[in-house]
Amino acid sequence: MKIVLDMMGSDKGTQATKEGARLFHERHPEIELIVVGKKEELSDMEAEGFRLVEASDVLEMDMGALEVLRRKESSMVKAIEYCAENGCDAVVSAGSTGAFLSCSALRLKKIEGVKRPALVTNFPNLKTGGQVTILDIGASIRNTAEELVQFALMGTLYSQAVNGIKSPKVRLLSNGAEEGKGSEEGKAAYQLLKGRADINFQGNEEPSKVLTGDSDVIVTSGYDGNVLLKSTEGAAKAMSGLIKKAFKRSLLSKIGYLLSKKGFDEMKATLDPRSTGGALLCGVRSVAVKGHGNSDALGFSNAIEVAYRLANKGIVESLEKAMGD
Repeated sequence: MKIVLDMMGSDKGTQATKEGARLFHERHPEIELIVVGKKEELSDMEAEGFRLVEASDVLEMDMGALEVLRRKESSMVKAIEYCAENGCDAVVSAGSTGAFLSCSALRLKKIEGVKRPALVTNFPNLKTGGQVTILDIGASIRNTAEELVQFALMGTLYSQAVNGIKSPKVRLLSNGAEEGKGSEEGKAAYQLLKGRADINFQGNEEPSKVLTGDSDVIVTSGYDGNVLLKSTEGAAKAMSGLIKKAFKRSLLSKIGYLLSKKGFDEMKATLDPRSTGGALLCGVRSVAVKGHGNSDALGFSNAIEVAYRLANKGIVESLEKAMGD
């Protein structure tokens, strides 16, 4: 297996991505990692045995789609093109989301039959202790009912491959659990999903139940999914801050924190975005994983781990088969 890494994308610089690549390599020394970026910053990795592809340019986070394609010497464009041209199994970047989506869709190409690729990732399920798969979390703004139905199929395959759930329970994100709730596209998708024998559709899910319900897959338009993602991350940070503030009030509260520290550490780990690693751009002809923009070594390592697991499970081949049936 060969995985291509854009080493220049993280806000935390190449020190984070280099350590992340090394962490992954320690766990999976049999996997070939191709590191793409500036030679002066990555020459030590080449000396360690990693394959280096030189790239002299780095994309900014606010880069537009058309400008991305003109920056042919950027590490992200070179990483994606190397993956496409050399038949590699996966590509990983922590760079600009918009740039990664547009370049991946153009260079890796959509799977035949896929109407629109979707960004898909796992959230923690606080009720079951497992994971709930969410898509789309930002690959597009609005989606048709037919695209939402395809997202439900993509999410089902992802949940089966990554989370090991045989028949994932699928729900549409909505402002109410009743059948008549939701956007016009959502209500139309509801009717289409009711007739699908290959999708275990269970109806609507309210945002308040996403992390505490029994759903395995939540389907939503890209705009709503991105708002859900950022709201959840913000709420987790705010809650962490409130807890820290509460325990600093007195000597007794500090003692109480020490007595319950293990439990709070477990909660922090559960809600830590780094544990998820990255989001898959589902619907293109290779595993393309977008890591968090501020990925540190652990976060980038876990993004590579997501790419490895998806490639190992044959998620692209499974989707190609499903689209062809």
